[in-house]
Amino acid sequence: MGVLAAALVLLGGGHAWRADGIVEVVWRNTARGRLARWLPFRAITLGHVVVAVSSRDLNACRRHERVHVRQYERWGVLFFPAYALSSLWQGLRGRRPYWDNCFEVQARRLTDARHEETS
Repeated sequence: MGVLAAALVLLGGGHAWRADGIVEVVWRNTARGRLARWLPFRAITLGHVVVAVSSRDLNACRRHERVHVRQYERWGVLFFPAYALSSLWQGLRGRRPYWDNCFEVQARRLTDARHEETS
């Protein structure tokens, strides 16, 4: 899935590089790239591929997205259905499907803890 998403962004004028074994992909400031700003996320992790709307968004989200890469490494292909099920479960409980998703909670917690250690 990540390779497919990266290919679509690259075909739309994006740019990609490898950093620490992760493929990072961003839209360029083109008409298509500006359209990407309408997406419901600033960055998304699909396996070992991180797709971001812009370089600025990637820089802001990089640590958080790296936690998702580690989650994917732990869960393998089960990460995608597990993530979706966690969101569904939170929604059924009347909670916020994205913010209360256990994978997002862990990513925020680890990112915040790591940020505090380096500050």
